[in-house]
Amino acid sequence: MRTRLLGFIAAAILAALAAVAPVAQAAQGAVHGVDGQTCIDGGGSVEYESAQGSWVCVGGASGGQPIN
Repeated sequence: MRTRLLGFIAAAILAALAAVAPVAQAAQGAVHGVDGQTCIDGGGSVEYESAQGSWVCVGGASGGQPIN
């Protein structure tokens, strides 16, 4: 009986995670910024921020957004 209950709980948890995964991926895509060429085309420049350890778009239409 315990084995069936644990199996059911595990299946329910996996189903919940599978339902949440696409939403998390979509949100992550929205958080990520632009690519370098889009930044440059918008009048900005791609610069490295050593304090954060990441590339960002500086100036232009996409200013302040992280580079993919």
